[in-house]
Amino acid sequence: MSTLQEIGDAAVVNGDANGHGTNGHAKTNGNGRNGNGANGHAGALTCLVVGAGKAGRIIARDLRNLPEFGLRPIGYLDDDPKRQMVAGLPVLGTLGDLAEVCRQRHVEVVVIAIPSLPSTAIRRLAESAAEAGTHVRYLPSFVAALERETLIHELRHMRIASLLGRQEMHVVRTDSQSVVAGKRVLVTGAGGSIGSELCRQIKGFGPSALYLLDHDESNLHRVQMQLEGRALLDTDDLIIADIRDAGRIHQIFRAVRPEVVFHAAAHKHLPLLERHPAEGVKSNVLGTKTLVGAALEVGVERFILISTDKAADPVSILGATKRLAELIVQSRAGGTTRFASVRFGNVLGSRGSFLTVLSEQIEKGEEITVTHPEVMRFFMTVEEAVGLVIEAASMAEAGETFVLDMGEPVRIVDLVHSYASQMHVDARKLQIRFTGLRQGEKLSEDLFSKSEERRPTAHPKISAVFPGALPPHFADRLDELIFAASANRPPHEIKRYLARALPDYSPPGDAPVENGSLQGVYPDDF
Repeated sequence: MSTLQEIGDAAVVNGDANGHGTNGHAKTNGNGRNGNGANGHAGALTCLVVGAGKAGRIIARDLRNLPEFGLRPIGYLDDDPKRQMVAGLPVLGTLGDLAEVCRQRHVEVVVIAIPSLPSTAIRRLAESAAEAGTHVRYLPSFVAALERETLIHELRHMRIASLLGRQEMHVVRTDSQSVVAGKRVLVTGAGGSIGSELCRQIKGFGPSALYLLDHDESNLHRVQMQLEGRALLDTDDLIIADIRDAGRIHQIFRAVRPEVVFHAAAHKHLPLLERHPAEGVKSNVLGTKTLVGAALEVGVERFILISTDKAADPVSILGATKRLAELIVQSRAGGTTRFASVRFGNVLGSRGSFLTVLSEQIEKGEEITVTHPEVMRFFMTVEEAVGLVIEAASMAEAGETFVLDMGEPVRIVDLVHSYASQMHVDARKLQIRFTGLRQGEKLSEDLFSKSEERRPTAHPKISAVFPGALPPHFADRLDELIFAASANRPPHEIKRYLARALPDYSPPGDAPVENGSLQGVYPDDF
């Protein structure tokens, strides 16, 4: 057993100001240092341990002996004046000195290692770290931070650049914090990979209130544990609701009156949506329409939709429903609420992603399944994706769709070999089986459709697509589609209604609906 496991729930880990977290990504500090230090910690992040007791000493010792965790401890904070030098590291101040020590020592990661510290005191320390320019990441324990899901544990000492095919980019500018600072913020899909990272980053920017909305109570339990170090599910900021339920959503918006909304809730698994397209329409289209209507009713300042690169020239249910969600956002822009969509590629390490499956297959010694030898995808880290979302919120004006410059797409086979190499697995021994492209999949994704005009923004790494004309009879066609989905019409009918509402979507082998009627879909059906 690792000695890190001796301390159980003894700590909380915070990442750096730009969302680097503790993934071992090298960063140059303000004084020119690049994090190199003793014990061969090349590229490690500078770490400050809060608490010089037993838990702190165990953490510092193991971090110094295990450079693969990517953290280099430089000292402690402790309120005991008798402690000046502990286990070879200096005590640099008291707990109240956290912000000042972080600034002076260019601290990149703070580990709170006092098991008995109340949650209120932990929150105060985390706020001090945030004030010093450190992005705060709340997790229930240090062990969980290092080992939460095997994949994340492995990614901490991985060269992210070699997987992405480029350097990891952190796009949030300091002045973008004002978008959420002091505001009432609501995040839908708060328990998902993107939603929970949004909550972590937004919390570090000091909102006056942060509301977490999800339909899954287990997701809410997990994210509260990550954010607060506790999960009693007894606070008003946790909201269980289904975004398809218009009455409930409007009730929530009237009650909490959010000023900024980040809409991350969605059905996103492509093969499942191909088999159950009505469910994709209900969540991704109807859910977005419901939220937009509620936002307009209460005068939300900014509404940001999380979209996908599959929305560009869509051939899948996922892409088509997300493109319709973008158009819904676009159609309601121009008033006092600033609307925008954010489009990005696959997120490394998100739950259910390719890399998660790949990690499990390698760990179990199974053959690696890849759809096609030439399939390519754009990849991002979750920190990049969320950074883009927050940055886009600061630039939102009138329904734009923002897209990050993600470099060149990565060939999946190359990613498999790079991942295996970093996990010290002989790539020559990998067994790769090509399963063939599934319905709705492309060999390569596009960030912009053929009809979209790419324009620069104030941020050098972000482009925008400005709103164009809506498809003919958009509102009527949208209502027809929603009626058909709500009536649980067969998949082939749902796809044809999708094609009517979104002419750019052409489902393979399906002819378009020939007339404007609902073909037997009536309100009495549901």
